Amino acid sequence: MKQDSQLYIGVMSGTSLDGVDVALCEIDTQSCRLLASYEHPFPSSLKEEVLHTITHAVTLQSIGELDIQLGRLFAEAINSFIETNFLSRENIRAIGLHGQTLWHEPDSSYPFSMQLGSANEVVAATGIDVIADFRGADVANGGEGAPFAPAFHQELFSYLGSDIAVVNIGGMANISYLGKELLGWDIGCGNVLMDAFMQRSQHKAYDKEGAFAKSGSVNMVLLQAMLKDEYFTKPPPKSTGREYFNTAWLNSYLQDFQSISDADIQRTLLELTAVTIANEANRLHVEKLIICGGGAKNSFLMQRLDALCRGEVAKSDAHGVSSDFLEAMIFAWLAYKRVHRQAVNLKSVTGAKKNAILGAHYAAN
Repeated sequence: MKQDSQLYIGVMSGTSLDGVDVALCEIDTQSCRLLASYEHPFPSSLKEEVLHTITHAVTLQSIGELDIQLGRLFAEAINSFIETNFLSRENIRAIGLHGQTLWHEPDSSYPFSMQLGSANEVVAATGIDVIADFRGADVANGGEGAPFAPAFHQELFSYLGSDIAVVNIGGMANISYLGKELLGWDIGCGNVLMDAFMQRSQHKAYDKEGAFAKSGSVNMVLLQAMLKDEYFTKPPPKSTGREYFNTAWLNSYLQDFQSISDADIQRTLLELTAVTIANEANRLHVEKLIICGGGAKNSFLMQRLDALCRGEVAKSDAHGVSSDFLEAMIFAWLAYKRVHRQAVNLKSVTGAKKNAILGAHYAAN
């Protein structure tokens, strides 16, 4: 390790609910380097409870208990990672814990972004300081509270020049534009609708490599109807989540298309993700588009992006950064920024009044 570097762990569970990503990073003033990584399974029963809580009226008791359950899951993932890699807890400065987003409502009269996963549980179980509640300060300062990736993408990829964009395709898709001014926003649905329809129609968690979608054809009438949705035409800053793009949203469009085959629906949903990403990249005249997140594993989606985008399309792995664990790395880096009381350059992205110091510090001792 460099003399002035420190070790941080980043922990992320995204809207896809497909696992808990853990990343160990060596961070200093100049760089953030991934040293080790791990994907911890997300129990199906807990996933169903999270989805039920998002879509149904529930009691305060159930929310409180879900907060503890998620905290214990994150702690289990971290402890398993530490033990497997024979890490010394004393050498880890802090854990950056995103938590599990339940509801993101920045446009309310009382704006908020709710993530569950008790930081106190993680501190108690790991004996390591935890930085959590990253989004609250940005929302309190008038920002969207998302996306946060652009600030980190700028740190990693600005050396490539201008007219670069990075798109993370998780449950939602967000873009970071590394031009003269740092810009970024949530484009809309990434994998969330494709995954939901696969679970409903094929009883599979996701469409591996986009194979089922590839067997179908795009229904242009359905695609054009979805592309006219008000979210896609709304100017940034903007952010979204499962509270908007969900099965109810999908059903509202499918009700007029009863005769379409399941494969054609899946193909059209993949095209929706590809077209909405390509539209933004082409509008910004992006010369190099870097893809990360779970969607980077979908080879058919990557093919469609390559066909639709005017610039070069490549995974972040081609630039030395893991596409699987880049998002977990973000929260290791944000923990570093909080420990060192450094504001994060996000106001041009989220619309906040100022760049703020993000996160609450939960001390182990």
